[in-house]
Amino acid sequence: MKSLKLIALLAIATVAATGCSMTVPVGATGNDVGSKVGEASGKGFLMFLNFGVDASVQSAAKNGGITKISTVDYKMDNMAGLMQTYTCIVTGE
Repeated sequence: MKSLKLIALLAIATVAATGCSMTVPVGATGNDVGSKVGEASGKGFLMFLNFGVDASVQSAAKNGGITKISTVDYKMDNMAGLMQTYTCIVTGE
């Protein structure tokens, strides 16, 4: 019985520690790739409850001091389906 509890505990710990990160290009302009990078992030819980989510292109550009956008990427980090982080990444000048 003890070993069964230990196996269950290890399985739960493994699932809780697993995560996935995915970065996807969303858009690009004809502007040269600049040296500035801006990011805007928000957190989510259970894939539908979101906190402080302002992961917009406008916020990311403002945070990086970018006025001429070159590329826009979107990144999502998922921790075992429980916690998510959404990030908009903008490059430009």
